[in-house]
Formats: sequence, C-alpha cells, structure tokens
Amino acid sequence: MDIKDQMSVLDLIKEMKKSGVLGAGRLARATQLFADSIGNNNVTVFLSAAGPLVPGGLRKIIADLINDGYVDVLITSGANITHDLVESFGGSHYSGIHADDEELCQQGMGRIGDLYTKSEDFEVFESRINKIMSKIADKKKIISIREFLTEIGNNIDDENSILKIAAQKGVPIYAPGLIDSMLGLQLWMFTQDREFHIDAVADMHELSDIVFESKKVAAVLLGGGLPKHYALASNLLKGGVDAAIQITMDRSETGSLSGAPLEEAKSWAKAKAGSNLVTVVGDVTIIFPLMVAGAREIINKEK
Repeated sequence: MDIKDQMSVLDLIKEMKKSGVLGAGRLARATQLFADSIGNNNVTVFLSAAGPLVPGGLRKIIADLINDGYVDVLITSGANITHDLVESFGGSHYSGIHADDEELCQQGMGRIGDLYTKSEDFEVFESRINKIMSKIADKKKIISIREFLTEIGNNIDDENSILKIAAQKGVPIYAPGLIDSMLGLQLWMFTQDREFHIDAVADMHELSDIVFESKKVAAVLLGGGLPKHYALASNLLKGGVDAAIQITMDRSETGSLSGAPLEEAKSWAKAKAGSNLVTVVGDVTIIFPLMVAGAREIINKEK
C-alpha cells in the first residue's frame, strides 16, 4: 500500500483495495458494498447497533446517516437509547479519569472500558424520562416498543439525538431488549403505579411489512447480540437479506451469533443464496467511521 501526504479516507481505502487481502481487503469490500447499499433507493438499509456505540463516539455518525436518508431501519440496544437520552438531557460521557472501580463507585461514577458516566447525569435522565413517559401514558395505555421510542423522540429538544432525528425522519427504531437497560428499569418502575403496557409483539407486524415491501434489504451489523439477530431473523420471512456487512471482534468457535460468520445465516435463510456478505473483524469504533467516510466520498463523487 502506498501512503502519501494529504490522502483522503477513500484514497487510503483504495490502497487497501489494491492490497485486497486480510482486514484491509475486507474493509475495502465492505466500504464499497456500504456505498452501493445506501446510495441505491431500491435497497432498504437495516442498521443494527450493539455494544456501547453511543458513548463510544458513534452517536453523531448514526444520527447523520439517518438524517441524510441512508438508514431506513435502526435496531439497537436499550443501552444505546439510554445513552442517547442522557446526552439529550444535558449529560455527557467522560474520559481521562484514573481510579479503581471501587473508588469510582464511591464517587458516583460508572465505567465502560476507558469512558465514564456520572450518576448525577442518570438522576437527571430518570427525572426527565419519567415526565415524558407520563405524557405518553396519558395518550395511550398500550404501545409498541417502536411507538414508545418514536414518542420519546418527539418529546425531546436535542437536534443531535438519534431518537429525535429518527422521529422527525420517520425512521423506525426497534429495541427488542429494551427492558435490559436503565430505560427499561425506569419503565418497569413507572408501571408500578401507572397503567401502561409495552406490546413487544406489535413491532413484528411493522417489521414484517417493511421486509415484504422492500425490493432488496442490506443489513449493516455493528457488533452482534440481539440487534444482529433481530435484523437477520426479521428478514427470514422473505428468504433472507440480499447483502450484509458485519463488523465484530467476536470469535466463531463458541457458536455464538455475535461471532458467527455471515455465511452461516444462509443455512437459516436469514441471508439469501448468492447474497453479498462481508465480515470485517475489528473494533466498530475504528472500522465503521472509516467505512462511512469512504462510502460518503464514493457517493459524492458519483453525484
């Protein structure tokens, strides 16, 4: 690979394409497939996001992709939604703190790898989200997870919020594991003295309609876990996705879905025979920004 002064991200990825092997070759192929998918109006793009991607720096990247019309469906964890709301309510995520975990707990700090949260930010989150849930419950007693998240998005003021932008753009957000999060905990506590019910099954009615109405589906899978499975399994109804990109650091030997090669999905009809599949092994917070920057450059050059 030939590295020169003042190269763009796409220039670098083109050098990776010339090499064509190992991680460099995979990233180049994934970038081109991503550009082909988000630049094609006949392709419905499912983006699944597992892991701490919002606190890990990808919040604006995901929000901008939704805002620019490049993502049609977002499937994510309750944790990423919670962290999006923490920032929407004025909280933040912090770095550069050095203490052991017991000291952090005593100081009201939580740790995710080398980033940190403050308990006081979550106290604000709890207060604000309960006010929003009260507004929602006053209008509707039974609601799907997707409707619940859309209503939250409509009730926050942060124009950088993934939830806010998705609500404005009409992009559905699905969070099948919502209860397994701080938002889910607040929701459970809220229902102890309010009549309010979440209908998780209702989301599948919408998802199935999206799948059957789509000419083609491309899934972009950031990490694994429940969001990855939900994205792929919902497309089983129509024989699987037409294309998929997976970025993961998990290994396949244990049989876990998070580390499973995308080709395995063909055996379950979650990916079609002949589908275009690319797996990039690496840290999502490194790989995905490079891939997005390269794909945006490709699309802008084609305009």
